[in-house]
Amino acid sequence: MSHVQLINVTKRFGAVTAVNDLNLKIEKGECFSMLGPSGCGKTTTLRMVAGFEDLSEGEIHVGGRLLSSRTKNWPPEKRDFGMVFQAFAVWPHLSVFENVAFPLRVRGLPVAEIEKRTRDALTSTNLFYSAEESPEKLSGGGKQRVALARALAINPDVMLLDEPLSSLDPHLREEMRFEIRDLQRKYGFSIIYVTHDQAEAMALSDRILVMKLGVVQQIDTPLNVYNHPINRFVFSFIGLSNFLTVTRADFQFQGNALSLPEDMRECETLSLASRPSEIDFCDEGELRGVVARKSFLGEVVDYQIKIGEQELRVQKNRRAPGPDVGENCGLHLLRPFWYEGEN
Repeated sequence: MSHVQLINVTKRFGAVTAVNDLNLKIEKGECFSMLGPSGCGKTTTLRMVAGFEDLSEGEIHVGGRLLSSRTKNWPPEKRDFGMVFQAFAVWPHLSVFENVAFPLRVRGLPVAEIEKRTRDALTSTNLFYSAEESPEKLSGGGKQRVALARALAINPDVMLLDEPLSSLDPHLREEMRFEIRDLQRKYGFSIIYVTHDQAEAMALSDRILVMKLGVVQQIDTPLNVYNHPINRFVFSFIGLSNFLTVTRADFQFQGNALSLPEDMRECETLSLASRPSEIDFCDEGELRGVVARKSFLGEVVDYQIKIGEQELRVQKNRRAPGPDVGENCGLHLLRPFWYEGEN
């Protein structure tokens, strides 16, 4: 049996359905991310798992126990979940040690066990030598480590993380990603991670759920979500994307010859999707365009190509030869995707 299981979970706020008939299984020790734009329902789902929101329909089981249903909702403090949120939520009047020890004291654990668990958690998060300091003296990353240590100290079965790194600068965000993953491997807890940051989800996750307007679009490994997006929304949300509107007439698109998929040849209008990094410049290609902009971005050069009234973005390694602004170019799409309808 899966460790965390959501069965037909629905949450309504009046006439608005925030989460619609969600079915989900998360294994023991799995890092599972929920990804989507603001308002898609991912944080509401996490709050229902945590016990902060009741369910309109469905059930939530963890470790074989029914925790939530229409008639039952275990309070958050009885679920023994570790929780880390976007706000650091550290208490400035307590030392780092006491910030971490506080939830254990509330639980009434023996003093010796509180000492051991707190010091173990501080050591695991590289805070041992800051134990007696005020958290106000720590950087943003340090404060987030305090929040992680506090969650670890209760020996959680499941760790719930809601945008925990969004307030950190890019360098710290990347550093903390690896620290969270290392802690998860060390302690073996399951992670449910909510984010709108694609790179974060791809780096951390064993599997990703992509959600839109309360409805699951795709659940798969990061690699499969990127390489085999199930629909146009998933393609557009994961990674950089291009979309060109293509009409069926003569299989031509403003003078560019394109082979349409067999099952879409009766569609009047299609969207041709591609990744900027999966387009090659060539003498002969499916598409012809003119370079409108060329920008140096460190290791890559970013091109904006005008194709009629539409634009296509191409990214190539800075060492690869490429056309200059104003020059005509041929383009070969390495992995084109087709979706019905215009952009």
